[in-house]
Amino acid sequence: MDVRICSKVACGASAAATLTYDYGDSMVVVGPLSSRVEPHGYDLCQRHAASLRVPRGWQVVRREPLRREAD
Repeated sequence: MDVRICSKVACGASAAATLTYDYGDSMVVVGPLSSRVEPHGYDLCQRHAASLRVPRGWQVVRREPLRREAD
């Protein structure tokens, strides 16, 4: 598997999250790194995902990875 890096300019850190926009609902969704490169998503490192700022009036939805149940 290829290493994916943060989409932020001049950041060479490994990607840890994927960001997508929903312009119609003024919403940004930040979730676990997608399993494949998404054409309308942005891969972010942990630092940039945590410090994300959005336009006034926009909502940020943060999705956590699903936890596996103990067998």
